[in-house]
Amino acid sequence: MGRSHRSAPGAAKLREALERSRALLALPDGYRIAVVPASDTGAVEAALWSLLGARAVDVLAWESFGQGWAVDVVEQLGIENARVLEAEYGRLPDLGRVDFECDVVFTWNGTTSGVRVPDGDWIARDRSGLTICDATSAAFATDLPWSKLDVATYSWQKVLGGEAAHGILILGPRAVERLESYSPRWPVPKVFRLTKGGRLNESLFEGFTINTPSMLAVEDYLDALLWAESVGGVPALIRMADRNLGILQAWVDRTSWVDFLAVDPATRSNTSVCLRIRDAEGAGRDDAEPKGRASAMAGLLETEGVAYDVASYRDAPAGLRIWTGPTVELQDLEALLPWLDWAYEAASNEVPA
Repeated sequence: MGRSHRSAPGAAKLREALERSRALLALPDGYRIAVVPASDTGAVEAALWSLLGARAVDVLAWESFGQGWAVDVVEQLGIENARVLEAEYGRLPDLGRVDFECDVVFTWNGTTSGVRVPDGDWIARDRSGLTICDATSAAFATDLPWSKLDVATYSWQKVLGGEAAHGILILGPRAVERLESYSPRWPVPKVFRLTKGGRLNESLFEGFTINTPSMLAVEDYLDALLWAESVGGVPALIRMADRNLGILQAWVDRTSWVDFLAVDPATRSNTSVCLRIRDAEGAGRDDAEPKGRASAMAGLLETEGVAYDVASYRDAPAGLRIWTGPTVELQDLEALLPWLDWAYEAASNEVPA
């Protein structure tokens, strides 16, 4: 870990991380994978800045990250023939409205709403545009249809856990073809540049990074990949995440004061579970009282050392956000549930805090 990432041992570790990721995810032949700066955000931005502008763009936005990509496309890149397909927290946009003559930008799993696309059936196989998928909390926990994803991104700290600041960028052949046949009209910052002399910079996909990665983080990621291999790979990780979601589902079914933020059960995330607090009549209004109660609950749980950072995202309806990825132990989720009931009662001043 004291060696340069450009040294032979450092570069070998980065290549190992990429190849183990490729094997675990079962990427198709011809798909390339690289480590890029600035977490999943940097990976998505590299794709947007390097690939967009050749066609019209459809952006799907149903929570904060999709809304952020919409701002980049419309306001920062200034793509005039861009369309934003939006939905409120808890719902998906109408996927049938997506035009695959356009480039399509979307999150697979919206971490701040707990809403994910149910599958890849809605993505056209004969599309003319590219699909650019922010898959950061879906990779390793969802059976992703790689042949329908021209670009996919994720970050190390999500499904497998670990330290942030590093992103993974996956490019399919159609994305590579776009990079080598099209140059954006805007200048591309160095940390987003994927080409060199008009050709794909292949060194990025061979373990040579744009900037300096943390080799400690690389070792941590390798440990996570080795663990994932040892438990049975992605199919086993999906089963673990689904099992964890099931524990919360059973609790929600028997609890009157809480419900899933995701309205349609088919769209509920199995990694980032967002729960809303119902009001006294069970309507689940996003008003000051539920927000205050949710904040108080999160504070109580943290004070007791039970759970940390479980309040819902600041722009989301009042509630809690609980991680259920495969690195979360089943017994820990089971132990959490009585504390959630306790915190709700304490925050409602119905029992002493």
